[in-house]
Amino acid sequence: MIQQPLRVGLIGYGFAGRVFHAPVISAVQELALTKVVERGSETSKERYPHVEVVRSAQSLYDDPDIDLVVVATPSTNHYSFAKDALLAGKHVVVEKPFSATSAEADELIELARRQGKVISVFHNRRWDGDYMTVRQLLRSGSLGRMSEAEFRWDRYSPHVASKRWRDAGEQLGSGVFYDLGVHLIDQALCLFGKPATITADIRTQRDGAGADDGFEVTLGYPDRLNVRLRSSLLIRQPGPRYALHGTEGSFVKYGEDPQEEELKAGRTPLDAGYGLEREERYGKLDTVVGGLRFVGSVQTLAGGYQHYYRNVAEHILGLAELDVKPEEARDAIRLIELGLISSKEGRTVHVTW
Repeated sequence: MIQQPLRVGLIGYGFAGRVFHAPVISAVQELALTKVVERGSETSKERYPHVEVVRSAQSLYDDPDIDLVVVATPSTNHYSFAKDALLAGKHVVVEKPFSATSAEADELIELARRQGKVISVFHNRRWDGDYMTVRQLLRSGSLGRMSEAEFRWDRYSPHVASKRWRDAGEQLGSGVFYDLGVHLIDQALCLFGKPATITADIRTQRDGAGADDGFEVTLGYPDRLNVRLRSSLLIRQPGPRYALHGTEGSFVKYGEDPQEEELKAGRTPLDAGYGLEREERYGKLDTVVGGLRFVGSVQTLAGGYQHYYRNVAEHILGLAELDVKPEEARDAIRLIELGLISSKEGRTVHVTW
């Protein structure tokens, strides 16, 4: 009999652990944040005084009461922590990206199968309100047959932080293509399926940057659909986050989902109004309804990262199918690998699965 709530051990209390994982886990009644690994501080106890701070991940592995281990460390070492947690008999959630290579992802998937444990990847952006709205529009057929789509993630961060692992580029798994690109790739895979080709231009634009900080990627599909994924850290005025065009109309949406800023400000999914977007940021739809042209705003659905963790808990308890399957997260890493090849060799790569 599995205990409820499931007891969670969190490895890492940096940006991802502090802003995303700890508050979202704490908002899910089926989960109990119990231990946090911090190497030299006890920052997590300021907000979660009930947690036990430990100095090593081994303390989680050795604790028979810990059911689920969450790996919120730098991407470059996701594989080793996830592997050790599975070998210790724990269920595992890994912060995105799953791993640095698809071979590592395959190994973790097979290990989880042999151990009889759940492994999932925190692709929380499937619960962004704007993405959920786009998914609903596509399912409704409001845009007709899709001809092109563009997903963008523009930010302005001109100065390189010399001590940030994401900017260093010393190990595979750093850089904006792994960090932000994997979200856009995951969303494209969910909405449109697996592409036939990938063409990528992955760049390092900022002075002193060691890792890539911008990319333009085109996913080609057999039905004449091209999906473009773009990001840059040198854009003061962002373009539309989503722009989708089809035979029946277009949908264009500016602005990022509000949840990250809310979580950074200390709000949680338990707070009233969490995940709701302001009306002036709603996307614009231009289509035909009942033979008449419609041009107007579409209310953004309420986002909710807590739904990811609730689903993981319910899956462990045998109550639901897993929403973010590790094989899906592995496919995103495979596209990253092929995109790197495409960019390096300056050619379109045919995707084999």
